[in-house]
Amino acid sequence: MSSDEARDAAPSAARLTAPSATRLTGPSATRLTVAVRILDREYEVRCAEDEVAGLRASASDLDGRMRAIRDGRKVAGTDRVAIMAALNLAHENLQLRSNVEATAQRVGALAERLANVIEKRARDD
Repeated sequence: MSSDEARDAAPSAARLTAPSATRLTGPSATRLTVAVRILDREYEVRCAEDEVAGLRASASDLDGRMRAIRDGRKVAGTDRVAIMAALNLAHENLQLRSNVEATAQRVGALAERLANVIEKRARDD
């Protein structure tokens, strides 16, 4: 297998191309073009230098999810595989948001109870 074939066969491989000349303001001033492979197709995505690791992790996660859907023969066709992966991610995101909201409400209620206890103790002293 040639090095090109090995690169093409490697799932979720990501490579970094040369930094672009575009500058941003703020802590991450350099934008980079990152090549990611998802289902054996390469996509070039521009992102801030400090977001490269997150982009690579996201691409790897998406590649894994899409491969699982495709290989599980649940769905035929790359477009349908992508839609199913997107729907699964959206569903997980909504569940996580709901969990965060519920946790925030519990924390708020506990903070209020704690404030009441502290206030009562301060009055009793």
